[in-house]
Amino acid sequence: MKPIADRHPVDVHVGQAVRWRRKLRGLSQEALARRLGLTFQQVQKYETGANRISASALHAIARALEVPVAAFFEGLPDAADSAPATGEAEAGASLTARMLGAPGGLALAEAWLDLPPGPLRHRLAALVQTTAAALRGAAA
Repeated sequence: MKPIADRHPVDVHVGQAVRWRRKLRGLSQEALARRLGLTFQQVQKYETGANRISASALHAIARALEVPVAAFFEGLPDAADSAPATGEAEAGASLTARMLGAPGGLALAEAWLDLPPGPLRHRLAALVQTTAAALRGAAA
């Protein structure tokens, strides 16, 4: 598998978008692979950006997930100048796609929405932020 540093950012973005859309549909990698006539390992490589998705494969994935091909490019910086997304809406969309596409992200988001707004959510958010900061500090 290609090292993460060697993966093109667009391939990674499109792969994350495929994963997010697949999870929103409640499909496993194996189920999507069956619809496409591929192995789940190939879907896995597409989703991580390790393998580039050809135009025909992306079209087939879009049909299998019942979304337009353009959906996989949402939140991607303008290719003409390759500048990173700076708008709040674009940055939020990218963050949301990354979170929901991460292992456990969709389940966490669904559980979060089941919680009543208020102090409990604030405490849990603080716990996660503190834990992440401690882990970042330990890794440095």
